[in-house]
Amino acid sequence: MKSDIQFANEKLMGSFQKLSDGNYEERQLKKFIERAFRDITENAFCVVQIPKRIIPEIYIKLYNVKNLWKYNLPNAWRLIYSLEKGRINIISIILEWLDHKEYERRFKY
Repeated sequence: MKSDIQFANEKLMGSFQKLSDGNYEERQLKKFIERAFRDITENAFCVVQIPKRIIPEIYIKLYNVKNLWKYNLPNAWRLIYSLEKGRINIISIILEWLDHKEYERRFKY
């Protein structure tokens, strides 16, 4: 099912845009995230759904998420997003991207 991409907030969108001005690794990360956006736009369910029982409390407090999805990016990065039903379509709300170490910390693995 197709979806539209939105950032959870302006700060996150600004961080994404700043990746273009960063070092080589940051520019590569931006390309990986853009590829993920294309995939998610084509099929919002193309990734791994995170079980509700392990959704980190911070996502519930900050964004009131009811579901959570994980897109595995290259170099052990993770893109985390939630889905909401719009009036006509599905909206994929990007919450954050994090490296594997931070991902494990966030999800208490």
